[in-house]
Amino acid sequence: MNERDYQLTPFIERFNEYIEKINDSLSKEIECYSWSEFYLPLKYACQGGKRIRPLILNLAAETILDKSISSMNSKVADNIFSVSSAIELLHTESVIHDDIIDSDNIRRGQPAFHIKYGHNASILTADFILGIILNISAKTNNSHVTRELSKASIKMSEGEMLELRLVKNHKISQKQYINVIENKTASLFEAAAKIGAILANGNEDQINALANFGRLLGIAYQIHDDIIDYNNEERLFNILVKQSEQNNIFIDIMENTYLNYSELARKELERIEGNNRSKRILQDLTNLSSFS
Repeated sequence: MNERDYQLTPFIERFNEYIEKINDSLSKEIECYSWSEFYLPLKYACQGGKRIRPLILNLAAETILDKSISSMNSKVADNIFSVSSAIELLHTESVIHDDIIDSDNIRRGQPAFHIKYGHNASILTADFILGIILNISAKTNNSHVTRELSKASIKMSEGEMLELRLVKNHKISQKQYINVIENKTASLFEAAAKIGAILANGNEDQINALANFGRLLGIAYQIHDDIIDYNNEERLFNILVKQSEQNNIFIDIMENTYLNYSELARKELERIEGNNRSKRILQDLTNLSSFS
């Protein structure tokens, strides 16, 4: 996996050092399955993306430890990068399913996984990926990490199922919309930040603060993303917009909503003492334009 495998954006250029290490770790995990029928599909599925969620895990760990991962004990660093791979793989597994459910044919400028490999292979590959995640989790020998990965997976599925029901009804409240994205998207942001704190042996207050940060940032991120794409997609957010009598005013309201969640995420970081570089980067990420 090299630079050609993912989209070069200002975000990726800024965090290239982290992303290269995350990609190296992800490649090592995938290479363990070079014998498998799933090897080439796995490589295809993992191409592209900004690696936002594993990046948050790395930064959360550094925020607690007050030093860079590269300067840590090699076993600790390997553990962090390995679980970062599990976070990215869980996101990848969800993307495969999402594209099938949403009938999306393009992902990151390439044919969506189900277009290239077919629906049956897509379902089986997603199952195989969950097996890899379980294996990574077992290697960490940390029940807290396993529990958070499991919780995220369950919540993501709950969010997707709830969205399917609401879309079918063609009627939705703002509260229901937030509930969907809190489960479907924000749960993995929360898991990433919380696991980073757990692997760094943070105390209970630090772990809770970073978990809340991840959840709130994830909600803000998805609202922001939905606002940008609402004219091009027939999704839950579109239904919400169409229910409003004045679309422009409603969009303004939702922009204020995501800004409020971003500010709440920033406040959670303030609960953590110190002001190291990694904490400042996480604070910067509450400005959603950072992800562009």
